[in-house]
Amino acid sequence: MPANTNTDVWVAGAVAAFTVDLAIYPLDTIKTRWQSPKYNQLFLNNRPALFRGLYQGIAPVILATVPSSGAFFTTYEGTKSVLTSANASGIIPTPIIHATSSGLAELVSCAILTPAEVIKQNAQMVDSTSGSKAASAVRQTFEKFRNNPLQLWRGYTALAGRNLPFTALQFPMFERLKAYLKKRQADKAHGGKEREVSLLETVVVTTIAAGSAGSVSAVVTTPIDVIKTRIMLTAGDEKGKSGNQKKQQVQKLKEGKVLDALGEHREQARRHKGAIQIAKEVIAEQGWKGLFRGGALRAIWVFGGSGLYIGTYEGGRLYLERRRARLEADER
Repeated sequence: MPANTNTDVWVAGAVAAFTVDLAIYPLDTIKTRWQSPKYNQLFLNNRPALFRGLYQGIAPVILATVPSSGAFFTTYEGTKSVLTSANASGIIPTPIIHATSSGLAELVSCAILTPAEVIKQNAQMVDSTSGSKAASAVRQTFEKFRNNPLQLWRGYTALAGRNLPFTALQFPMFERLKAYLKKRQADKAHGGKEREVSLLETVVVTTIAAGSAGSVSAVVTTPIDVIKTRIMLTAGDEKGKSGNQKKQQVQKLKEGKVLDALGEHREQARRHKGAIQIAKEVIAEQGWKGLFRGGALRAIWVFGGSGLYIGTYEGGRLYLERRRARLEADER
C-alpha cells in the first residue's frame, strides 16, 4: 500500500477533482444538453445556444466533488489494502480486488455527489439567453427543489448504476495497464537498470492508463449515462406532492373531489418514470442508437477528464509520500 495517510489521499483526491472540474466541465455541459429530451426543442435549430453558459452549475459540483473524491480514493485505497492483505494466498484474482474496491468507493462517493449532479444537470439546461447569468442558473435550479429537497437524491440509483459498472471496468484495466507501462518504461531506462521513476513520468503513465481505460468504459456504459441524465433532468420538473400541487389536492379532498385528487396522484406517479420506462422511450424515439447518444463525446471527455483526474491524484499522492519520506529521513 502507498505510504500515505488518509489525509494525504483525501487532499490528493480533492485537488484532482477541482482541477478536472475546471478543465472538463464545458464538455460535460454539451453532453448533458445533447442527451436531454429537450435537445430538439432548445438546441437543434439554435446551435449557438448549445455553447452558451457552459459553466452553469459548476459551483455546487466543486463543493460536492472535493469531498466525494476524497472519500472515493480514501475508501478505494483502504479497501484495496485490506483485501490485498487478506488475499496473501492469491486465491482472489487481482482484478476482482480492484473492481470490488472501486465499487465500494463509488457507492460512498455517489451518496455525496448525487445532489450536486442533479443541480448541475438542471442548471446546465437553464436558458442563458433569458437574462440569467451562470450564477443565477443555480439559483433558478434551487427554486425547483425548495419545496421538496429530497428530490435532490432522485437519480442516486441511476448515478450509482452508471458509475459502478464504469469503475468496475475502468480500475482493473487501469491498474493492469499502469503496471505494464511502468515496467516497460523502467526496462527501457538506463539499459534496464532499476531506478526511481520521476514524478512527471508517473503522472504521464497514470494519465495515459487511466484515460485509455476510462474511454473504453465510457463507451460501454453510455446507455446507462443517457438514462441517468434523463432521470436527473426529470427530477427538476417533478415537485412531488408539495407546494401548489399539494395544496390543490388537499383543497379537492376538502371539497369532496376524491376521484379528482386520486387522478392527479396517479398522473404524478405516471410521470415518475423508472429507468426501464425511460430506456423504452429513448428506443421508441431514436432507436437503439439513441441509447448511445453522446457516446463519442463522452469517450473523449472521459479520456481527458479521467486521465487528468487520476493522473493528478497519483502525482499528488506520490509527491506527499516522497515528501513525508524526506522529512522522516531528515529527522533521523
